[in-house]
This record gives sequence, structure tokens and C-alpha cells, in this order.
Amino acid sequence: MTVTQQHTSVLIVGAGPSGLMMAAQLLRYGIQPVIIDHKQGPTNYSKALAVQARSLEIYRQMGLIDAIIKGGKQAAGVVFNQEGKEVAAMSLANVGDGQTAFPFVQLYQQSKNERLLLEYLTLNCCPVYWNTSLVSLSQDAERVSVQIQSGEETQTITCDWLVGADGAHSLVRKQLQIPFNGDTYQHQFYLADVKISNPLGDKIDLYLSKKGFAGFFPMPEEQCYRIVGNLPLEFDGRDDLTIDEALPYLNTVVGQPITIEQTNWFTTYRLHHRMADKFRQGRCFLIGDAAHIHSPVGGQGMNTGLQDAYNLAWKMAGVVNSQLNEAVLDSYADERMPVAKFLLNSTDRVFKVILSRNWFVGQFKKWILPVALKSAWSKPALRDTFFKKISQIGISYRDSKINLHLSHNSPIKAGDRLPYLKVFDEKKQEETDLHEWCSKPGFTMITLGKLQEIDLFTLAKWITQNYPVNLNFFYLPPSARNHHVFDAFGIGENQKKALIVRPDMYLGFVNDVVDIDMMDNYLQNVVGFKVS
Repeated sequence: MTVTQQHTSVLIVGAGPSGLMMAAQLLRYGIQPVIIDHKQGPTNYSKALAVQARSLEIYRQMGLIDAIIKGGKQAAGVVFNQEGKEVAAMSLANVGDGQTAFPFVQLYQQSKNERLLLEYLTLNCCPVYWNTSLVSLSQDAERVSVQIQSGEETQTITCDWLVGADGAHSLVRKQLQIPFNGDTYQHQFYLADVKISNPLGDKIDLYLSKKGFAGFFPMPEEQCYRIVGNLPLEFDGRDDLTIDEALPYLNTVVGQPITIEQTNWFTTYRLHHRMADKFRQGRCFLIGDAAHIHSPVGGQGMNTGLQDAYNLAWKMAGVVNSQLNEAVLDSYADERMPVAKFLLNSTDRVFKVILSRNWFVGQFKKWILPVALKSAWSKPALRDTFFKKISQIGISYRDSKINLHLSHNSPIKAGDRLPYLKVFDEKKQEETDLHEWCSKPGFTMITLGKLQEIDLFTLAKWITQNYPVNLNFFYLPPSARNHHVFDAFGIGENQKKALIVRPDMYLGFVNDVVDIDMMDNYLQNVVGFKVS
């Protein structure tokens, strides 16, 4: 299929989860991007498996959550085994209860994520140009010129903005000559999606042994598991390795025979931990694996790419729609690069401990780790901290230049994710939540505390005159059934709070007074709204 446009506002290179999410988010703001991929179609392999709570919140905002809940399963827990014997078990059932609408880890394959997002694009009349490769790109201050190839046909198109979502071997990144610094782990690994006769249950089973490491991850389908592990040195460099050859080694690590009924996918690979020096160069951006790759510890990779796209899309949409100044795009790298850097460092440390053959580390894993895990998991505060990290709901952008915190008594700061708090709508006499209030595209203003009718009228008039399509408005007066919301934001009796929530459900503005001039200052001078 040939790209028909000679010029497009946004060109996305790569139709994996990150690229598809980028396209889907732009469509929410009325922007029709062009998205290309060198592959023949979406992946048939499961690939990434975990969808974390923060990603589920995004899917809920998009109206896609039901398919993911129905088509996946919750991880029941994690079991640690040493030399084939269980030494520690941690239940994940509702581990994040009260922190999100999705207090669990959802197991839902990358291939299903891609097809779900593709359906969303199809419903919005946005095709993916498969079998279409980037050949070269150049840019100036006004636009990007791209040469693409589909089959034998080569053509040149231009775009205002280009998003590289083309994976670890990103041609966009290479064309921009952005260094991809990091390293490759020395071990070779295998991955197998299989159906086994002796299922282990719905918990993630991790096996640590002197011989190596293996992990069993339950998949949504009955008796199906993802098995990952490292290979012994004698298999190093073997591209033709079969699962039958790896199975005896796996059995040794696990301490019992695993009977495989069916193999759906088997591959060997090396793992890398690398990060691009820049996430933006001129009119070109990098998201997902094109920007950062790391070990699969904690099921973070695909989710981080989805959030890269979610962070960038609303900013780019605002610029393309001539609603925001271009300077807002600088905040993408400012906000997402520290997240990627922390993720690389933390997953790298954990992964090295898991795979280490060092005697002292071995003693730590054998004697100290099981006791430490049991002790930590028995403490609610530590469980909450763990969930905030792994679910990615604890990510904060407090240092970002597009946030403004003017409150003196709020424990929740500008730059924090909007907390998931249930709200009783006194007017409609029904229960909802703050995230549901932010389901529409654009910014959301929430005022907490008692306002007079004339104040509400003035706010509504101000929004209609200045931000008619960009700012949604909700008002929550004090009531016995919503006292917990006021407590969460540190609002005492007869006090007020003004919140402006960014389109990505992060708090952009927090103030102790409801002041139109201050909110105008935030929207126009901090975020960069263009108001005529």
C-alpha cells in the first residue's frame, strides 16, 4: 500500500505498541498521522507480557479497558525457589488496593495489545502502511523530509514532526546519529511460549539455582506459560538451538521434569541495557525501544514505551492544532529521560544479582534474600512502595517546567499523578472517581471547596471565552461522603483547592485559592497556551 499523502503533520516510524499508542493518542485529538512499518503486519509472537496499572489507566481513558481485562489474567503472586524448593511467596492479589482502579499486574500479551490498538486505528480510519521502510531523513527548521520504500517503489514525503518508534535497532535514531550508550549482558537467554502438562498455577515462579535461572510466567490461556532463562556456555552462539536441547538444562534448574505438550514460540537472544543520549533532535523524537532498552525484570519495557507515547502525544497534538507553543515539546525529554535512566539502573542491578555466580552473592540469595522478601512483604507500607514502583503509578514529574505548585499544605504536589480517589456525585447521586472526570481529551480543572453560584458562573464564562475545547471543569463541594478527597489534598474546613490536571492525568497546577488570573498565568505562561 503506497502512502498517498505528500505531506503529513506527524509521521510515525514503527507500528509496535509505542508507535500504535502514539497514533491512537493523536487520533483522540483529531490528528490523522501517517504510520509506517517495515514488517509485513503486527507481530504473531506474544513478546511482552505484563500490562501494569498505569498502562491500564491509559487504556481505560481510551475506552479499551474491558477487552484487556477480559482477554488477560491477573498474576496471582510471585514464588521464589532455590534449587527447586520454594523459599518465599508473595501474593499479588489486589496488592495495590486503594491506589488505582487496577491494583494488580495484568498478563496480556504484546501481540494482543498491538491488535487492540490496531482496531482502534481502524475504527478511526487510520491505516498502517506495512512493508514500508524508512530509507533516509533530513530536516530543517520548518519540516522533515523522509525517503520511504514500499516494495520496489521509493517516494519522498515531508512532515512537520517525526516520531521514531522503530525499536532497538532504530533507523531514525541512526539517521539522526544519536548515540545509544550501554552494554550487552554476557549471558545468552532463551524464551519459550509453551503449553505444559504439569501446570504450576497462576503465580509467577522464579527458580534460582547454581546452574542458572528460569522464570515461569502464566499466560491467559489454559496451561500456557512463558518460560525465560539463561543458557549454559556450551550453547553460546548457537542460532539453531531447539527447545528439546534446552529442556534438560531447564529441568536441572527447576529440580523437576517439565513436560511440554506444545511449543508456540521458542527463540534465543541476548539482552541489552542502552539509552539514547537524546530523546529529541530538532523535529524528530524517539519513543519506546528506540529510546531505551533494558532487561525484562519487572515487566517494565512495553509499559514505559506506552507512557512515552502518552506523554508526547498531547503536547504534539497541542502544537499541531495551534493551541500550544512549540516550547512545550521540550518537556517530553525533560520528563521521560529521568524515568528511563532510573529504570535502566534499577533493572540492571536486580538482573545482575539474579544472574551472578559470585560466591558472596550466592550466599546472599540463599540465606538473606528469602528472609528479606518475607519480612518486607509482611509490611503494608513496603508492599505499597513496591506496587507504586512496578505499576509505574509512582512516577512523578515534580521538577518539570510545565507544572506549577502554589499550595502550602498539600501532600500531593504538582507533577504527581492524579491520585485515584472515588467521588460521590451529589448532583447525579452516583459514585465515580477523579480519573473518570479526566476521561475526555484536554486539561481538566477541578475545584475543591465551597464556591458561590456567581463564582461558578464566572469560572464557566472564563473557560468558554478562553479555553472552550481545551479545559473541562468539575466542581466538588464539601460533603460527608467526599471527606477523604479533601483529606488527601490537605484541605481543611472552609478551605479551597484549585487543580488543573494535564491530559496525561498528571497534576499540572495546584493552588490554595481559586484565582482566574493565576490559572491563566499557568495555562498561558507555563504550559504555553495560545489565547487570542
